[in-house]
Amino acid sequence: MSVKRFYETFHPEHYDLFIDVNRAKKIINGTSTITGEAQSATICINQKYMKISSVRADGKDVPFTVSDKDEAIKIDLGKTGKTTIKIDYSAPLTDSMMGIYPSYYEVNGVKKELIGTQFETTAARQAFPCVDEPEAKATFSLALKFDEHDGEIAIANMPEVKVENGIHYFEKSVRMSSYLVAFAFGEMQSKMTKTNDGVKIGVFATKAHKPKELDFALDIAKRAIEFYEDFYQTKYPLDHSWQLALPDFSAGAMENWGLVTYREAYLLLDPDNTTLEMKKMVATVITHELSHQWFGDLVTMNWWDNLWLNESFANMMEYLSVDALEPNWHIWEMFQTTEVPAALNRDATDGVQPVHVQVNDPAEIDSLFDSAIVYAKGSRLLVMVRSLLGDDALRKGLKYYFDHHKYGNATGDDLWDALSTATDLDIGKIMHSWLEQPGYPVVNAEVDENGHLILSQKQFFIGEGKDVGRKWEIPLNANFEAPKIMSEKQVDLGSYKDLRNKAGHPLRLNVGNNSHFIVKYDATLMKDIMSELDKLNPISKLQLLQDLRLLAEGKQISYAKIVPILTEFADSKSSLVINALYSTASKLLQFVTPGSEEEKNLKAFYNKLSEKQVARLGWNPKPDENDEDKQIRPYELGASLYADNKNSINEAHKLFNENKDNLEAMNAAIRPFVLINEVKNFGDSSLIDQLIKEYQRTSDPSYKNDITGAVTFTKDPEEIKKIVADFENADIIKPQDLRGWYGNVLINAHGQQFAWDWIRNDWSWLEKTVGGDMEFATYITVTSNIFHTPKRLQEFKAFFEPKVNTPGLTREIKMDTKVIETKVELIGKEKAAVNKAVKEAL
Repeated sequence: MSVKRFYETFHPEHYDLFIDVNRAKKIINGTSTITGEAQSATICINQKYMKISSVRADGKDVPFTVSDKDEAIKIDLGKTGKTTIKIDYSAPLTDSMMGIYPSYYEVNGVKKELIGTQFETTAARQAFPCVDEPEAKATFSLALKFDEHDGEIAIANMPEVKVENGIHYFEKSVRMSSYLVAFAFGEMQSKMTKTNDGVKIGVFATKAHKPKELDFALDIAKRAIEFYEDFYQTKYPLDHSWQLALPDFSAGAMENWGLVTYREAYLLLDPDNTTLEMKKMVATVITHELSHQWFGDLVTMNWWDNLWLNESFANMMEYLSVDALEPNWHIWEMFQTTEVPAALNRDATDGVQPVHVQVNDPAEIDSLFDSAIVYAKGSRLLVMVRSLLGDDALRKGLKYYFDHHKYGNATGDDLWDALSTATDLDIGKIMHSWLEQPGYPVVNAEVDENGHLILSQKQFFIGEGKDVGRKWEIPLNANFEAPKIMSEKQVDLGSYKDLRNKAGHPLRLNVGNNSHFIVKYDATLMKDIMSELDKLNPISKLQLLQDLRLLAEGKQISYAKIVPILTEFADSKSSLVINALYSTASKLLQFVTPGSEEEKNLKAFYNKLSEKQVARLGWNPKPDENDEDKQIRPYELGASLYADNKNSINEAHKLFNENKDNLEAMNAAIRPFVLINEVKNFGDSSLIDQLIKEYQRTSDPSYKNDITGAVTFTKDPEEIKKIVADFENADIIKPQDLRGWYGNVLINAHGQQFAWDWIRNDWSWLEKTVGGDMEFATYITVTSNIFHTPKRLQEFKAFFEPKVNTPGLTREIKMDTKVIETKVELIGKEKAAVNKAVKEAL
């Protein structure tokens, strides 16, 4: 087809949608009536998997052709200008978790279905013919019919206005993009409240859940909408904000305007038995999606190449808002332990995409959702902008942005222009250096022979990387006299001695760890920092370990040098530092072969790191302990069990026996470790069978997750075979949860071969089941994150290289091959030195 964008041929203004869903026959019948402006005599409308029975323009039949390859209906109008097109169609109700689809669940042993939608990126065209592009904004009036029975309700973006002859009619929507249209129907329970401004807030879920599981989300959603109205100085423009938990959902959540959809695990939780980590996770997902109601829905990116504009921004705002709602949670620490390492690891591999990346082919769009770049790196860049601007200027700039672009579309430059109205800084110039280029710099800080402190920037690579002379506008955030922004390749800051005396403390860059670069200090500077290690705050300690870990990955220093430093952090009372400690220590596992003498030493080293903390904290959480201790315990228990600590093994076994009649009620903070220990050290087939039955029975997502983590730990090959055989049994493992099961079996030395054989033998099944989905390529990432031997590298290449030209997988396969190659080379070079260092540290 000659036309690249369908919007160039037709500008829709309003849709009258009639959609009739028959669950029993798994068929959708409908009529899409579109009023708009034809830009050419032949126009293109999107469709996918549809049978088009008739097309009428202004009441008359018109010629049309359907192209499945181009996902198009080509309509010959014979004229331009205002027109109303009526398209009758039918389409299958699929199980792909895209378009309109069923979610499956059980209540008291009875199987039920809840129908929901997922249209981002290009699946609205599976539900109704439309111009399915972000720029093609229009208003939508939905009329929904389904094979309804008593006790069912229907919800959508807008309020329901009437039900007539079994058809549910919804209010006309505001002007929005097709991918944000949403509806759902089935048996649901709900809880409601109102914001101070009168916006109705509701949380919806199936009746498989306890009503109290909806309370936490309701409270966060209400307060988040109120916070955003104030922060953005822009009212929420709809009557309601519904939050819906779908039992089958491929992504984490989706920001449909007025009807946000979620995985159950990211919306519902049992307030009486949950961890602080789970509360933080659910709260940040809700605030992320509600941030999108303005940033993404009210103002939408012009085209998918500016996807980062939606996602990076919402990713920053989720933390900013939760920090305002629950300041005692110190949520920015979670940003430092999740988003920051994800961005730094991914962005150091040569061949990574920049945050802003060109894309045209719909098949390639999903590959843009590289979460480590578009979400994590992008949000880190916006955190950098926020720290340069300050919140007052940020809010002023955002108000300008919303005022000028609401109900329309925008690009990144529109945001920089808006922010520039509130500051003297050239935000566009600074940000272009970060958004348009892949990668990030390492800043070398060294004292030269003249005693001068020299800073120089150079692109940092993990593995082979071609240096093409990139440079960045780096906000240095130094704790001494230095330029605010380092634009040059190298700067001479003058006498180190004078700078040091004036500052009165060791010199450090990127204080706060908010700028997207790492630092390599020379021996003089590093010695100075280590001499006052106890004076550093937790983020500075985390950053020190983070930068050392990355420098070791990039072969700029040896992992062997880091091993003795780790013990310096072992007794920390900061969960942030303990997270950084074990993130670094876990990298040592790749240097040992399971069951070897080296692994015995590594386990003894883990025991040395964790023994005092486990003794201090104990296994059972105490009623009066602080949040830091609550968050440290899981790291230490996990380390202690890896170390085969006899006391921990016995204590966990005792706890299992005390709770075996009601495992679900066991304290959620220790339950995963108790279950892992039981399977690993005391388990037999009857225990695995019992846990799989529990997995099927429970509707508690946290408990399900704990069971997955435990049963996949089994050493018994027969049990692993049975688990892998269940990968394709949706009655046990839903396709949305399969990646977690696959990754867990793959990381188990006793299970790796079975999981790897499965994915290679059944790739076509996997492609058919989750192939239309942005999660699909991440199976390759999961595999490459685990593989690190020459044998597995060869097998990985043999299997994936022939698939390198598959749309949406090309970059992933090339990048992930490089990831494994880099680890193989690193291990070959470092193995002996690292294992020697571990032995000496005991």
